[in-house]
Amino acid sequence: MFDNLSEKLDKALHNLKGHGKITEINVAETLKEVRRALLDADVNFKIAKEFTNTVKDKALGQNVLSTLQPGQLMVKIVKDELTQLMGGDAEGVDLSGNPSVILMSGLQGSGKTTFSGKLANFLKNKKTKKPLLVACDVYRPAAIDQLHVVGEQIGVEVYSDRGNTDPVAIAQAGIAHAKTLGCNVVIIDTAGRLAVDQEMMDEISNIHKAIQPQETLFVVDSMTGQDAVNTAKAFNDVLNFDGVILTKLDGDTRGGAAISIKSVVNKPIKFIGTGEKMEAIDVFYPSRMADRILGMGDVVSLVERAQEQFDEEQARKIQKKIAKNKFGFDDFLSQIQQIKKMGNMKDLMGMIPGMGKALKGIDIDDDAFKHIEAIIHSMTPDERANPNKLNSSRKKRIAAGSGRSVQDVNQLLKQFDQMSKMMKMMQGGGGKRMMQMMQNMR
Repeated sequence: MFDNLSEKLDKALHNLKGHGKITEINVAETLKEVRRALLDADVNFKIAKEFTNTVKDKALGQNVLSTLQPGQLMVKIVKDELTQLMGGDAEGVDLSGNPSVILMSGLQGSGKTTFSGKLANFLKNKKTKKPLLVACDVYRPAAIDQLHVVGEQIGVEVYSDRGNTDPVAIAQAGIAHAKTLGCNVVIIDTAGRLAVDQEMMDEISNIHKAIQPQETLFVVDSMTGQDAVNTAKAFNDVLNFDGVILTKLDGDTRGGAAISIKSVVNKPIKFIGTGEKMEAIDVFYPSRMADRILGMGDVVSLVERAQEQFDEEQARKIQKKIAKNKFGFDDFLSQIQQIKKMGNMKDLMGMIPGMGKALKGIDIDDDAFKHIEAIIHSMTPDERANPNKLNSSRKKRIAAGSGRSVQDVNQLLKQFDQMSKMMKMMQGGGGKRMMQMMQNMR
């Protein structure tokens, strides 16, 4: 995400860094390129102009022209202003009700139903809540079925009433049902609607008045760019929602919605969707996103994801196996599974400072480890536990079973041997070092 914007901002600021002496003229030229980059990213013209004017005023006010490293100071000012433009501080959801009611709204096809499931999964696993999903889309064919499938996938109950065509009544009955089940969060999935459809806008307004939700969230497809911002404003005039959710940020998005939506509706972006899996949801941190846009990576988020998947008990068992030279391919496979749960590989690697630029134009398969997994799964349990038993005939069988070559099997064994030796030397090194080594094996 933001690849084109990141590249253009990098070029604009790099040109400024290249000057031995910086003047008001080349600062102005640089900010002209910054403004052009923002406009190309589909940021509102007025917002882009105000942004660059603010950066210029702050740069001149801090004597950027006379500093030893004016280029670096300009990057910091741009980063700080991007952070403020996108909201400043991260904001969570209000879970004060009993149960807490969250109303989902948005256009057709924005990803409300899928994100309702992601949010329920997030609250269940990371906030230890007991959510209930309520199906209030009575118009779209199979919408109720879709929510039931999502609920089953994440282990969350879904309330629906297929014979009822009144979404207000369904929402109220869903909240009552949640109380009988002891659920402390209710997520209401509503039908997609157009802001120009007055009847549908009146309907969601009536749902809102009837259930008085703690949170009303507007779901936006970030790939729609500035149109998403304009739609958000129209919805906000009717609903006065509490926050925005940006979906499909893993796609080919120019980023205009993420950058300018806060300024237009004065409501924070609370969550972002970063993939198709139910775990692909992140709290939106404006400062971290600004870092990523400027090619600085997002190490904090990367470490947080690693910590979420880090199993201390399993780590202790692996340490004991390493000490006894009993670390095998089953243990290696479990580490691969932990890394895969962290998210798609290109997104993860983009969090490493400097990697976003290096990955431009490179397609990294979400299943980057699939050939390694295929080779390991083609081994017998005894072979996985004792890699030293793999002679030439066994390697041929494994290669045939996995659809790979004998050379691939030999390469994996060599890398596995090197990694085992390194792990023994740095016992207790933790999940981050393991992840770095795994990346080298792709």
